[in-house]
Amino acid sequence: MNVHAVVYTPDGVERYDELDAAVSAPGETWIHASAADPTAMNALSDRFGIHQLAVEDVLNEGTRPKTEEYETHTFVLMKTTQLSQRDEIEFHKEVQTSSVGFFIGEDWLVTMSTGVDAVIDPTAAEWDRNASRFADRGTDFLAYRIMDGIVDDYFDLLDEIEDDIEAVEEQVLEEPDPQILEVLNDVRRDLLAFRKTAWPAREAIAYLSRGDIPQVADANEKYFRDVYDHLVQVVDLIETYRDLTSGSRDIYLNTVSQSTNDVMKTLTVVATIFIPLTFVVGVYGMNFADSPFAMPELYWTYGYPAVMIGMAILAGMLLVHFRRQNWI
Repeated sequence: MNVHAVVYTPDGVERYDELDAAVSAPGETWIHASAADPTAMNALSDRFGIHQLAVEDVLNEGTRPKTEEYETHTFVLMKTTQLSQRDEIEFHKEVQTSSVGFFIGEDWLVTMSTGVDAVIDPTAAEWDRNASRFADRGTDFLAYRIMDGIVDDYFDLLDEIEDDIEAVEEQVLEEPDPQILEVLNDVRRDLLAFRKTAWPAREAIAYLSRGDIPQVADANEKYFRDVYDHLVQVVDLIETYRDLTSGSRDIYLNTVSQSTNDVMKTLTVVATIFIPLTFVVGVYGMNFADSPFAMPELYWTYGYPAVMIGMAILAGMLLVHFRRQNWI
């Protein structure tokens, strides 16, 4: 596990190897634990009075984003997301999430993540460059910047999903394939999984923006409202893309149904033409030559060519009829 202890002051950035020294130093303290294991997290929670249930929520990937208040701090659970290739098959991707826990105190912030710091590192670098300017903003503002970065990544993920949906739509229109239906179902499942992350995250951020959290300064509430607005857009886009995938699925099913109808129409035309012809040859196949009731045509010199010509005329009349009906 990597633990970074940083204190931001008007004079700059100070880094500490010891947690106690970082906590006792004047300024805004940020402790971040990345790729944290349960033992290290428990040690960190004992130092800051973080509830064990909150630590378990960070470690449990199945926990939904949320906000909870405790006596000395406020706990916010967010999820980072990324779209990963699945089974090395085109369009087959899935949304993977990783938990990030925020523990916002009066002048300190503890963040815990179970994965990589692709989202947190850019914010940390920015604060290192502008420590003197950000020091008076408070650790709640630092938490906002990290959360805003997480939500911005949601839009990047949605852009990737949109590209996949457009590619699938083109394939549905150009060359329908049975595999497309499976791909569309996978995309819809990914959007549903993403919705389960974005929807509760919206409620968690709304909690921070209402002015009910003592650890969030009044001047910083508007920033959390901005993140909330972004999450509203994310949820709306998810619903829009789900409608698009449903529409693509309907187009595919209609295309397959239309193709089936065309095949059945062709078979119906062929069967309709051959049914009377089969009846004619069946009747004339009953050649009881020795019977007084035998058909006189059997003894007619031109009987066979006459029947063939009649069958050809009958078939031609049926073809003309179906042509007029736009069946062929």
